[in-house]
Amino acid sequence: MSTRQLTLDLVKPPTPSLDNFVVGRNAEVVVALRAIESGSGEQFVYLWGNSGAGRSHLITALSPDASSSHVPAWSADRCIYAVDDVESLDESQQQQLFVLLNEIRSRGNARFVATGNAAPMHLGVRDDVRTRLAWGLVYQVHELSDEEKAHALSAHATSRGLRLPYEVIDYLLTRMPRDMRTLVAVVDALDTYALSVKKPLTVPLVRYWTESTAQGTAP
Repeated sequence: MSTRQLTLDLVKPPTPSLDNFVVGRNAEVVVALRAIESGSGEQFVYLWGNSGAGRSHLITALSPDASSSHVPAWSADRCIYAVDDVESLDESQQQQLFVLLNEIRSRGNARFVATGNAAPMHLGVRDDVRTRLAWGLVYQVHELSDEEKAHALSAHATSRGLRLPYEVIDYLLTRMPRDMRTLVAVVDALDTYALSVKKPLTVPLVRYWTESTAQGTAP
């Protein structure tokens, strides 16, 4: 296992929420999900985008039990149904999803959100499931550019009273996973470490923290 992976195993990203999602070009997506969260909004919403764009963060924020391996059964008491990574569903699960989508539409008082790695028309699922996933709003979730990620990390650090030099941000974007949830968690962990050793954040300090954390010697 790599030093980076050992370090990341000890970093705990924050629980996904709509408040800690870095919006970037996805403002309309967040507005639509907030409406659903409040009990209104579109009945069907489908989110698609590349890995790391934040699809799973968004759907987990809306429905913590959202899964790519489980399709929830209809219940008269449930208000929000969510399925992550629909392209990974097997034939039996796709049939369950087909039944669920029909049930939700006929009842009219529940909301459904799903994510996938492609727009509905390009998904590798049954045609009847693909058609139903496009019943409502379809949004592409856009991954942040490196410039947007750097700005977001700098703003987050500033909110904690931490000075995060550009070269440190560049190092993190180069050496760490590129999803914002993990990057923010790494910045938080580095802030705690820098305070404990009473030193400013520099690339050598970050490199030392990475190595010592992996070895279990960091304070």
